[in-house]
Amino acid sequence: MPEAEVTAGSDAADGADGVGFEEFRARARGWLATEALRRGWVRPDDGRRRRGRSESDVARAKECQRLLFENGFAGISWPVEYGGQGLGIREQIAFNVESLAYDLPLGMYIIGLGMCGPTILAVGTEEQKRRYIPPMLSGEDVWCQLFSEPGAGSDVAGLSTRAVLDGDEWVVNGQKIWTSGAHNSDFGILIARTDPDVPKHRGITMFILDLRSPGVTLRPIRQIDGGAHFNEVFFDDVRIPAVNVLGGVGRGWQAATTTLANERVSLGAVRAMDDVPSARELIDRARQLGRTTDPVLRQDLMRVWIAERTVGLLGDRITSAILRGAVPGPEGSVAKLVRTDHARLSASLGAAMAGAGATAWAPGEPGADLWARMLLYVPSLSIAGGTDEVLRNIVGERVLGLPKEPQVDRDVPFRELAKGGLR
Repeated sequence: MPEAEVTAGSDAADGADGVGFEEFRARARGWLATEALRRGWVRPDDGRRRRGRSESDVARAKECQRLLFENGFAGISWPVEYGGQGLGIREQIAFNVESLAYDLPLGMYIIGLGMCGPTILAVGTEEQKRRYIPPMLSGEDVWCQLFSEPGAGSDVAGLSTRAVLDGDEWVVNGQKIWTSGAHNSDFGILIARTDPDVPKHRGITMFILDLRSPGVTLRPIRQIDGGAHFNEVFFDDVRIPAVNVLGGVGRGWQAATTTLANERVSLGAVRAMDDVPSARELIDRARQLGRTTDPVLRQDLMRVWIAERTVGLLGDRITSAILRGAVPGPEGSVAKLVRTDHARLSASLGAAMAGAGATAWAPGEPGADLWARMLLYVPSLSIAGGTDEVLRNIVGERVLGLPKEPQVDRDVPFRELAKGGLR
C-alpha cells in the first residue's frame, strides 16, 4: 500500500482483533512472496517501478488492490466499520516495508488512499465514510484531487472555480489543471468558491465529485517525457448533490490543508527512490566505466549518497512522529524538498555518465531510454505536491520562525480582487 496511508488510523501496537505484530508481519511477508511472485509483480531489472497507465496496467492495478483488500492488507490502520482492518500504524508500516521488494502496480491508488481517504475520514460525515471508503479500499473506485487552476497554482486559495447553490444541488463552473490520474478516476475531491464576498480563504467549500457527471470534460496533458499523467478538467454546469459537501460549507480551506499535509508526507516520507537511480546503482555504473578514481565524479556520487541518506532519515523521523500519533506537519515539506533535490542530482549524474547513450540509442534496445526519461521526468517533481518555492516558504515560517510573506489580500473580499473575472 502507499506509504501515505500510514497517516490515518490508530497507533496501537497490536490489532484490535488480537493479531500480534510479528505474526502480522510474517503473514504479510508470506503472502507477498507467494502472490506477488505468482502474478509477476516483481521489480524490473533497473529496480524502478513501472509508470504505465494502459488499459492492461489499470486492470493489473485493480486486481492488485482487490486482492490486498480480500486478504486483509488494504486499509490496515483504517477503522473496521469502513472496510479497514482496524490494526495499528506499526502493522501498516511493516507491510509498506515488506512490499518495497515487489512491484505492486498501485500507483493510481496513491492519491485516493494517501490523500482523499484520510480527508474523508478526518472531516467527512458518517454517511460519506460508509459510502465512499469501502469501494476505495477494495479498488473499485479510483480517486483524484482537483485543486490547482491555471490562475491558482501555488496560491490555491485564489481559485476561481465557482459553485452556486440551486435547491439541493450545487452548480459548478470553472477549470482545474495538473490533476494527476483524473483520466483513470471515478471520483475526486474538488474545492470551489462558494462565497466571493468574504476573504479568499473563507469562501471555499470542498465537494465529493463523481467524475462521470454530465458537464465534466477531461483532457490529458502530454508531458515532455512522453507520458500523460496530468489532466485539464473543465466543469460546465456540473451538478453536485448538497450531501456531497465535505467538511462543511465555507470550510474547504481547512479540509484542503488536511489533504495537502497528507500529500507532502506521501511525497516526502519515502525510503526508496523508485523514479531515479540509487547511489549504489550509480557507483556500480562508475565501476563499470572505470571512473571510480575521477575525483569530481567521486564528489558528485557522495553528494547523491548524502541526499539519499537524508531522505531516509527524514522518512524515519516522520514515521516515528506518526507512530506517536502526531499530525503531519512541516516535516513533510522538508522531506519533499530533499527528495526532489536528490532526484535532480541522481538523474543528472546518471545522464552525465551515460553520455551519448542518454540522447541516442538503438531502436528496440531494452531500457536504453532510461536515462533520458528520468532526466525529462525529474523537473515535474519540483512542481507536483507544492512547488519548491512554496515549500521553502513553509519551512522558513514554520520551522525557522521567519516572518510570513506579506499578504495584502488576505482580509479583502475575493470579489474585490482582480481574480477570475469575478469583479
